[in-house]
Amino acid sequence: MNVLFLCTGNSCRSILAEAVFNHLAPDEWQAMSAGSKPAGQVHPQSLVLLESEGISTEGLFSKSWDSLPAAPDIVITVCGNAAGEACPVYLGTGLRTHRGVDDPAIATGSEDEIDAAFMHTYRTLRSGIEAFLALPLNELRRNTSALKAALDSIVNLRFIQHHSG
Repeated sequence: MNVLFLCTGNSCRSILAEAVFNHLAPDEWQAMSAGSKPAGQVHPQSLVLLESEGISTEGLFSKSWDSLPAAPDIVITVCGNAAGEACPVYLGTGLRTHRGVDDPAIATGSEDEIDAAFMHTYRTLRSGIEAFLALPLNELRRNTSALKAALDSIVNLRFIQHHSG
C-alpha cells in the first residue's frame, strides 16, 4: 500500500511524515510525500531533526505531486488549520484523510523556540503515524470504508486530546 503525505511546499511536514512512516511501517507499506507547490528543497531543520531521532534522510527531496513514483492508495493532507492555510486537493483516486499540523517552517523566535516548533510537529506526526500503524492493517486494507473510518477516528481522537488537555 502506498501512502502519500501531502502539503503545499513539501519541505517540512510531509517530509517528516514520509520519513517517520517509512522508518516505522512494515515492508508492504510505503510512504511518499509531495507538494502542490513544492519549495524545491527540504528545510534543513527537518533533516537535522530526523537525523537526531535516528531516522534516515536518504532520498528525501521536495517534489511535486505531478512526479509521484506510484499512485497513492491513501492520501493524508498535513496542512495546519492555523492562519487560514489552504490544503491542496489531490485529484487522484486514493482514499483521503486530513491530519492538520502547524508548519514549523514559519516559526519565529529564538533558536530554542524554533527547535521546539519542529519537535512539536514531529511528535504530532509521529503519534498519528504510530496510531495508524497500530490498526489491524491487513484486515482494513481489504475494506476501504472501514479503513477510512479508522483513519478519520485517529485524526478526530488526536484533535480532541490535543485541544482538551
